[in-house]
Amino acid sequence: MKKRDFIAASVILLMLGKPFSGTAQFSLTGQLRTRSELRDGYGTLETKGNTPAFFTSQRVRLNFNYRSSRVIFQASLQDVRIWGADASTINNADGNRLSLHEAWADIILANAKDSSLPGSAVEYFSIKIGRQELVYDDQRLLGNLDWLQQARRHDAIVFKLLYKGWQADLGTAFNQNSDAIGYNGTFYTPANVPPYVKDSKGNLAPAPAGMVPLTNASGVSVRGGAPLLASAAGTNGMNQLYKSMQFLYLAGKFGSTRIAGLALADEFGKYSFDSVRNIAGSDTGYIYGRRFNRSGVNTRLTAGALLTSQLGQQKEWSLQAGYYYQTGKNRDGVNLGAYTTTLSISYAPRNFSLTAGWDYLTGGFDPLYGTPHKFWGSMDYFYAASGSPAAGLNNPFLKGKYTSPGKRFFAELAYHYFGLADNAKDAKGDAVSKYLGSEVDATLSYGLNKITNIELGASLMAATHSMEYAKGIATGAARLTANWAYLQVNIRPDFFSK
Repeated sequence: MKKRDFIAASVILLMLGKPFSGTAQFSLTGQLRTRSELRDGYGTLETKGNTPAFFTSQRVRLNFNYRSSRVIFQASLQDVRIWGADASTINNADGNRLSLHEAWADIILANAKDSSLPGSAVEYFSIKIGRQELVYDDQRLLGNLDWLQQARRHDAIVFKLLYKGWQADLGTAFNQNSDAIGYNGTFYTPANVPPYVKDSKGNLAPAPAGMVPLTNASGVSVRGGAPLLASAAGTNGMNQLYKSMQFLYLAGKFGSTRIAGLALADEFGKYSFDSVRNIAGSDTGYIYGRRFNRSGVNTRLTAGALLTSQLGQQKEWSLQAGYYYQTGKNRDGVNLGAYTTTLSISYAPRNFSLTAGWDYLTGGFDPLYGTPHKFWGSMDYFYAASGSPAAGLNNPFLKGKYTSPGKRFFAELAYHYFGLADNAKDAKGDAVSKYLGSEVDATLSYGLNKITNIELGASLMAATHSMEYAKGIATGAARLTANWAYLQVNIRPDFFSK
């Protein structure tokens, strides 16, 4: 056993063996989530001649939580991998995928419900510091992206206030690469760059320091790097993390109606295009990329509000409406003036629910750090790592769901109509039809026991040639029908629970 592993195991054993005071609580929970996927056009259309992919991914977590009247502390260790990505015996050069998903402390300064904190002028006030998930409202703009095995977290500080029924959260983050002596300035290379990349001749070479390489689908370095006319990666792709970020969240409830407002500014480091020569035998290739060595930032501002309301005598109706506007400059320095709207109404008598809604995102709008898998189709064609249509998205949808008594089983069926929000022209200057295609998603979930859940999903995409345009694929080069299916097993034990 390695020294660091032995220390970690020792700490855990000490914590398990140490008695806690009556006011403090400690919990230790875990998660093993495997997901086997059959992909035949997931995320983007498959070009003709390609064959489906099949693999199993896995996430393992250990969550440590300590709670007292003065502080809440949590650490979450996470390992994410693909089955078979490592040999059955590995060496140190193979690296690892072990990471720290969360590590934060919430310092409680005021709590009107706690008699040990007398004289509180507000209901609750705390400061949450460290690596943490940011989850607000329906996760449209700020969410933990839990569907992705590696999920999402931020290194941030958040001031949290409750006063007379109002919630106010103020958060800020500032990212840097190193604390090394002699590391001057605050230039920030905003990506997890692999240790090795391929040059323009396809030769493997060490990744240049301080550069984010530009590569094509095969991993070979390519010249240029401007976003495709028809498609551009969103922030959810995370290939350029913000340099700094600040947000203010306000929410209040009025009877059965809740109104929440969000104002967020994120700043991105400016870059210049650069190349590094690589000599491999008789080949001389180049590695092209973005070098973040320019002063100043591109600042993006997003602001808006979301309203949710329960209606009817039994609260069987619910209404949601929202609007967010984006201005400033995006991460590539392009001026912004975009918006998104959402409107949906749900009817849920007893164990059934039916939801009809409409999402509209103009070209250039980026849904920040949310959970796109939850909104714009399970196949993740839009506003995920696979890119976003430069002409925006028009998405009316319809969802039906049945949940059994006891909530042990549910079945859901969803339909999405996808269209471009803005007018677009192809490379020849001809108008592009706005209809991109339709997607149908089916999901079944069953609780095998109180800690084990099994989920099965299947999706079908019926696309048009406009989807090829939106994905930057040559017209006629792709198969317009795509499929995806998965089987997920989610085990979440509470190690202190009987």
